[in-house]
Amino acid sequence: MSKKQRLELMWIGKGEKDNPRLEPRILIEDPERSYGDKDTENILIHGDNLLALKALEQDYAGKVKCIYIDPPYNTGNAFEHYDDGLEHSEWLNLMSIRLRLLYKLLSTDGVLFINIDEIEHAYLKVLLDEIFGRKNFIGDLIWKKRKGGGNDSRFIALDHDYILVYVKCSDKEIHKKKWRVSYEIEYLQRYKEVDDTGRYYWDTLARDGLQNPIKIVIKCPDGSVLNINSQKSKETILGGIKAGTIRLTQVKGKWTLHHKVYMPEGKVLRSILDDHGTNKIAGDELRVLFRDNDFDYPKPEKLIQTLLELNTKHGDIVLDSFLGSGTTAAVAHKMGRNWIGVELGEHCNTHCVPRLQKVIDGTDQGGISKAVDWQGGGGFRYYTLAPSLLKKDSNDRWVISEEYNAEQLAAAMAKQEGFKYYPDETVYWKQGYSTETDFIYTTTQFLTVDIIDKIHEEMKPEESLLITCKAFQDACVKRHSNITVKKIPHVLLGRCEFGKDDYSLNIINVPVVDSEDEEEEDC
Repeated sequence: MSKKQRLELMWIGKGEKDNPRLEPRILIEDPERSYGDKDTENILIHGDNLLALKALEQDYAGKVKCIYIDPPYNTGNAFEHYDDGLEHSEWLNLMSIRLRLLYKLLSTDGVLFINIDEIEHAYLKVLLDEIFGRKNFIGDLIWKKRKGGGNDSRFIALDHDYILVYVKCSDKEIHKKKWRVSYEIEYLQRYKEVDDTGRYYWDTLARDGLQNPIKIVIKCPDGSVLNINSQKSKETILGGIKAGTIRLTQVKGKWTLHHKVYMPEGKVLRSILDDHGTNKIAGDELRVLFRDNDFDYPKPEKLIQTLLELNTKHGDIVLDSFLGSGTTAAVAHKMGRNWIGVELGEHCNTHCVPRLQKVIDGTDQGGISKAVDWQGGGGFRYYTLAPSLLKKDSNDRWVISEEYNAEQLAAAMAKQEGFKYYPDETVYWKQGYSTETDFIYTTTQFLTVDIIDKIHEEMKPEESLLITCKAFQDACVKRHSNITVKKIPHVLLGRCEFGKDDYSLNIINVPVVDSEDEEEEDC
């Protein structure tokens, strides 16, 4: 094998669709659907997830700390909200182009989790090896998704899903510490604490005894009292109860104190997750929020919580581009992470929006809410993808879509040309920038020499400007060496695939197998 050759997974159509010329759309906020804090960084996008990922690329490349996706499994079953019956090669094509964009969005120290079952697990593993590199494969998590039952299987009752785990870079300097999972410890008869060495006082009680315990009486909501021995004062204990770090709750009819403890060392996550809820538990969680929940195979909040605890902290960005019923966003929100969710189906509005509204209002007390003492707060901004920038007119010529107003056109052209759209408050021609001295200006006016000369007079010697417009005087082209003029839509033609709005996984017209091939494969 020569140095140029490499092992890779091949399938019908590979290469033809690996790098589609995606149009970098702008995102348009719908303020009627946005909710809560207006300054929030949380984003909910309703639209094709491939176009949405492309739209996010400019601003979020290398910034997403954790990606969790639960894509359609290609099982051949028809689900309520997903057409999951894709031909094998088509499924690989559609997953490949999405994974390549997700790789770009992931931060250097970021982690990707993909929930999948046995049908495509092995193929997806090889595909991810090609995109992420085999050395960046961390391992498989085995999630027990159901308990009991299993009589619906022909041969083996499958009780689990796989969760493939990949990092952007497995360098030890980037991941200096092993991933540890924090966990909650129940303090039953008395308040048990952790000393400076990380040891529990009750672990060393038999050897050393509890040193100078403080006897504290806590009044319970029902009028009874709880007597505890503590190393801390009553004021500290009561303050913790008020702050929510210590909770006074009933366990089997007895009042106890609970304390959320995040151990510095924590414990390493085991590969078999048999205590993280099931599809049924997740369905029950949704039925609390939606009386007539009909969503297929949702994931329990505790499962997502554990994954996010592995490598994210408060304020990190979590992305789910197959948001489904909104579980990832709901859990990330309750855990204080910033999140981006993408969903194409109408359940973005029927499930995700109302569910996240309840999280923000604090009325969602299911899932992990009690474990993290969630009381509400925050918000999200709701976006849709802008229509395609160009469309064909009656004469089959490409023209700018009439759905774009001047501001949207300026934003779209800035993205097309690789500029950050950020209009200056005082200088009208500084609509966006690529560097501190390089700007872009888009106008629907006919550009004249007089206009361009006036702009040039305002420019500093070290500044440069790109002007995009529908029409201009010929003399404008080389008028000034630090001003470039481009005509739209001419400058955009051939750059990307305009007019295509659907790259979804909902494909039903799969290749037809020749009858002779069917006979050969039939056992």
